[in-house]
Amino acid sequence: MFTEAESIPVSTSSPASSMPAINNAALEQAISKAEKYLLNLQDKDGYWLFELEADCTIPAEYIMMMHYLDDIDETLQSKIAVYLRSRQAEDGSYPLFTGGPGDISCSVKVYYALKMAGDDINAPHMVRLRNYILSQGGAARANVFTRIALATFKQLPWRGVPYIPVEIMLLPKWFPFHIDKVSYWSRTVMVPLFILCTLKATAKNPHNVDILELFVVHPDEEKHYFPERSWLNKAFLALDQLGRLTEPFIPKKMRQKAIDKALNWFTERLNGEDGLGGIFPAMVNAYEAMLLLGMPHDHPNVVIARKAIDKLLVINENDAYCQPCLSPVWDTALTALALQESNKANNQAALSQAYDWLKSKQLIDQPGDWQIQRPDLPGGGWAFQFENPYYPDVDDTAVVAFAMADSGYPELEESIHRATRWIVGMQSENGGYGAFDVDNTYYYLNEIPFADHGALLDPPTADVSARCAMLMAKVAQGHDEYRPALQRTIDYLRAEQEEDGSWFGRWGTNYIYGTWSSLLALEQTDLPKSDPMYRKAAAWLKSVQREDGGWGEDNLSYHDDKKYRGRYHFSTAFQTAWALLALIAAGETHSPEVKAGVEFLLKTQLNDGRWDDPCFTAPGFPKVFYLKYHGYDKIFPLWALARYRNAIQAS
Repeated sequence: MFTEAESIPVSTSSPASSMPAINNAALEQAISKAEKYLLNLQDKDGYWLFELEADCTIPAEYIMMMHYLDDIDETLQSKIAVYLRSRQAEDGSYPLFTGGPGDISCSVKVYYALKMAGDDINAPHMVRLRNYILSQGGAARANVFTRIALATFKQLPWRGVPYIPVEIMLLPKWFPFHIDKVSYWSRTVMVPLFILCTLKATAKNPHNVDILELFVVHPDEEKHYFPERSWLNKAFLALDQLGRLTEPFIPKKMRQKAIDKALNWFTERLNGEDGLGGIFPAMVNAYEAMLLLGMPHDHPNVVIARKAIDKLLVINENDAYCQPCLSPVWDTALTALALQESNKANNQAALSQAYDWLKSKQLIDQPGDWQIQRPDLPGGGWAFQFENPYYPDVDDTAVVAFAMADSGYPELEESIHRATRWIVGMQSENGGYGAFDVDNTYYYLNEIPFADHGALLDPPTADVSARCAMLMAKVAQGHDEYRPALQRTIDYLRAEQEEDGSWFGRWGTNYIYGTWSSLLALEQTDLPKSDPMYRKAAAWLKSVQREDGGWGEDNLSYHDDKKYRGRYHFSTAFQTAWALLALIAAGETHSPEVKAGVEFLLKTQLNDGRWDDPCFTAPGFPKVFYLKYHGYDKIFPLWALARYRNAIQAS
């Protein structure tokens, strides 16, 4: 990890001012090899699925889950431990993304998991990890989710976690806090967690593993589990204390009614073998909550909940890890776009199979939480995962429908317009789009003690909004009903453009991603390439190009330091591809910067046709949780090289 802006090489003049023309034969060969590599990965059912890797928190939590339940697979535990040891940073910590700063919460969970797996606390890697944790103030400084896990293992008192009683389920909708006021991921994680915290779940912990050595003072003596952040946070902390004082007076019937409502809520959304919300934390909470309520291990809901969790495992010969979720719809739509750009005619068989699979996954009349805000809006979206009917994803829906529209296959028209009508109906008041919810902007809720991660909400963002604009503009001809929403989204994007010309990328790293998203959307509109949005964005992308012709951006650009915007200490294939696609969309096909970027991709391609970037590609939640989409460095370079070839041939 670099720390000084001057250590981030960026070109100060054209990186390709004297470069020869791109070798057409080399370009075609690179496209052909990349295309073949992707085609070989298509599943027999038509979809593509790449691994989705997060930080070490989730693999550590899997080991902790086994010890919570006293259901320990020693072989699997050993493999996960191998994976965890291999991810340790030089300073002993565990970061949230490769090369990032250490994170105390992730580090505490990894330490506990490795100790459970039998690692000697005096082993060098454990000593370095423990020293890092203590240097950060000890385990008491970990985030709320980590402290809840520690409370279930009796490593700290329950007063060290927020008061989140299950009676929250009974609050009326007008109340300042209601589960419908937070994001989908927050709802699915919190509802079963209400049960676990209210009933003070206790881990079996068969080997009685403790981590008292990670506390600066004894957990019972800690007085500052909740540092005050603002006047509003102080008010919520006061309510937290009031709730604890009044808890003994809650009637048993009321408590049981709330428990039943919580159980019924997440049972309706269990989602079969794809799990509650399709995300690991929610799945584990639901699984443990059902067992805590006395449901037997062989109950069908318990069995399927565990199957959903284990479906996320990636087990290799020597190591293993657990994914946060699965991404087949997203992976398939992006791959289809790349293959259409490279050779739509020759790839028709693979594309038709992919679209048949995607059509089967479109959510038409299934119930979903989005209907709380839009009860009269017909369905039409797609989820991110294999199945997640309660939570269609706005971003996925826009990309799938755009890919279908780009294919030109007439049999997809009905799916395309059903999806577009759903997208129009999901627009927020400010013209933008959130990922799952409409107008999910109750920002004051980020001050509640539970929300120390700051990721409770799903407000509109530029990248998702851009994808929606891209779709609406693509299919607007002959469908004037889409144009008002499209214009509001364009206005939103104009307002969201940063002073330097970039756009923030909520779901991909970061300003390069946001700028790519926005320029691809504008390309589908009738705005002239002379529009200031185009020109400012193109100038910014050129200004952050690296000396080797590529582009790269560190996840530290999410941490409020402008010197990392669009900058990294090396170039990546996927971010270079984003920048190239964006510049070509802005009319810069013949610029020396585009030529240099293409050359970078050509020289960094591996013999088998893929690229292999080591870094994380996206945030799950900025500053809190990051992801590595293993498909990004295979999909986007092909898309960019093919787009360049096609643009050159058309000019």
